[in-house]
Amino acid sequence: MNDMNGTTPTPGTLVTERLLLRPPRPEDVSALFEACQDPEIQRWTVVPSPYRREDAQFYVDKLAVDGWADGRSPVWCVFEKATGTLVGTQGLSHRGPGRAEIGYWATAASRGRGFTLEATRAVCRWGFAERGLRRIEWTAYVGNEPSRALALKAGFTMEGVLRSYGEQRGRFHDVWMASLLAGEQDGA
Repeated sequence: MNDMNGTTPTPGTLVTERLLLRPPRPEDVSALFEACQDPEIQRWTVVPSPYRREDAQFYVDKLAVDGWADGRSPVWCVFEKATGTLVGTQGLSHRGPGRAEIGYWATAASRGRGFTLEATRAVCRWGFAERGLRRIEWTAYVGNEPSRALALKAGFTMEGVLRSYGEQRGRFHDVWMASLLAGEQDGA
């Protein structure tokens, strides 16, 4: 199967009914830069604010490359197959033996279309099958209701509030935590 550019998919490429998830490439810098101008992405994630083109370049050239090279933090750009449009990102960060944390954001134009849920399910399946994870954790700053609703739809179980846990630009926030265990996804 070929990716949207007609080339053979790279390792780490995931394909769903409507989406192509693949490691970031240099040609994604402009789309990532534009997407991360969204105040909601800056509000609820740890992306730099203000978000500069150099930040997108660093994400593609350093964070993504290193995350895949050492296997501890693989990240994907998520594209709608029909249009080739960037609709978000996904990532899995190593948190201990058999354990990782999922993170995601969606572009403003793609929210409410089910793309992030579809991508999250694909990344979780990959993490359990390819990385042998036993537990995938989700956290979000308390108040990020859309992210929480998505995690619950994806099958995560709420576990509670971690006080003063999440650091964002020098401030600590309370976060919600939920988890998905191997065998719980897709009715398995």
